[in-house]
Amino acid sequence: MFEIPRFFRILKNKNSWQMSPLKDITLGQYFPADSILHRLDPRAKLISLLIIMTAMVATNSFWAYGFLTVFLIVIIFSARLPFQLVSKNLRPFLWLFFLTFLLNIGYGYGKILFQVPIINISITDTGLIRATIYTARIILLILYAGIFTLVTAPIEITDGLSRLLTPLKKIGVPVAEFSMMTTIAIRFIPLLLDEADRIRKAQLARGAQIEGNLIQRIKGLIPIILPLFLSAFRKADDLALAMESRCYRIGEERTCFKELKLGFADYVAMVGTLVFSIGCVLV
Repeated sequence: MFEIPRFFRILKNKNSWQMSPLKDITLGQYFPADSILHRLDPRAKLISLLIIMTAMVATNSFWAYGFLTVFLIVIIFSARLPFQLVSKNLRPFLWLFFLTFLLNIGYGYGKILFQVPIINISITDTGLIRATIYTARIILLILYAGIFTLVTAPIEITDGLSRLLTPLKKIGVPVAEFSMMTTIAIRFIPLLLDEADRIRKAQLARGAQIEGNLIQRIKGLIPIILPLFLSAFRKADDLALAMESRCYRIGEERTCFKELKLGFADYVAMVGTLVFSIGCVLV
C-alpha cells in the first residue's frame, strides 16, 4: 500500500530529490567560453593531456604533484571555468580515493607511525607517503580529463582524434569510426546521467526505497538500472536512425566544415607542456 506520509516526507526533503553523486560528473560536458584554451586546436589539447598524464605516472615526488596542482589551477583560471564546476567532478569518486588510500597505507617498510589493533596492520611513514601520492595521482588525472572535455566540443574531439590517428589508416584501422564511437561514448555520459536522474525521481514519487544504508542503496539501484538500460538502447537506436537519415555511411571519407590547422599558440602549448612535464619528472 502506498505510504502517503512518506511520500510527503520525500517531497519535503530536497536532498532526496537530488541526484546521486553521479550527477556531479562533468566528463563529456562542454562549457562554452571565450578563452585561449577553448581556441586551441583539439590535437594540441589532446597531446598536452597525454603528456601531463604520462608525467603523473612517471613521478612520485611531492614537489612534482605540487607543481602539477598549481599548473591545474592556472589552467582553470585561464579557461575561465567555474572552480565549483571542475571540483564537483571529484565527488562521485570519493569511494575510489578512500579505497586507494586504504589499500596503500599499510604497504612498505619504514618507521611505524600507528598500529591497528584488530587487524594487526602497521601504518608506516613510507606507506603514508605512498597512499598520499597514489590518491593525489588519481585526483589530478580525473581533474585534467574533466577540464579537457569542458574546453573541447565533442565535434572537435572527433576531428582531433581522426587527424591524430590518420597514419593508422595505412594498416587498415577504421580511424573515423573509432573517433566517432569515442565521441559518442563521451557525449552519452551526461545524457545517461540526466536520464538516471529522471528515473530516480519517478521511482521516488512511486514510493521506492532508494535512500538508507548501504544495503538499501544497492537494492534501490535495481529499479533504476533496468529502465536506464532500456532507455540507453532506445537512444542508441534513435541515434542510428538519425545518422542514417543524414546519409552517414561507414567507410566513407568525411569532410569538415572547419579544417583544423595548428597555429603558433598550439605549438607553444605543446612545447610548454612538454618542458613542464619533463621538469616535474626530473624533480
